[in-house]
Amino acid sequence: MPEPVAMTATRIDAATPADVSDILRLIKALADYERLAHEVVASESMIHEALFGTAPKAEALIARRDDAQAVGFALYFHNFSTFLGRAGIYLEDLFVEPHCRGHGIGKALLARLAALAVERGCGRFEWSVLDWNAPSIAFYESLGAKKLSEWHVYRLSGDALHALARDG
Repeated sequence: MPEPVAMTATRIDAATPADVSDILRLIKALADYERLAHEVVASESMIHEALFGTAPKAEALIARRDDAQAVGFALYFHNFSTFLGRAGIYLEDLFVEPHCRGHGIGKALLARLAALAVERGCGRFEWSVLDWNAPSIAFYESLGAKKLSEWHVYRLSGDALHALARDG
């Protein structure tokens, strides 16, 4: 495991096509952390198309340390609140390499996303967290985020998704 690094500055940039390999590397590191590495099927070409193709589906921010190495990312997209009548930002994934945690990188990524939400006139900034991820939950709550206990996430994927689409 790498030694913790001393950092004097963190730079948060909008991702560019040159960042695709770093984004995929960080996605795989996140999947390892979440014990879900077996679920990663994304490729560089898929990430490139999703972020920079003819009809982008998401956006990303890259956190860089002093030597410009990518050490974290946030991947997000717009959702929409019918009750508010406004778009929101949904954070799909946030990850900072373990040896770079504790230097404000995660907070800097979230602060940049909050600023984007405000700049874009969004009514919400939302994300999900695994129920066992106590360090992340504590971090989010320290920033003022609130758990929405009255909502449950549902997902259709794989065969069930195709069956409903076919049999609708």
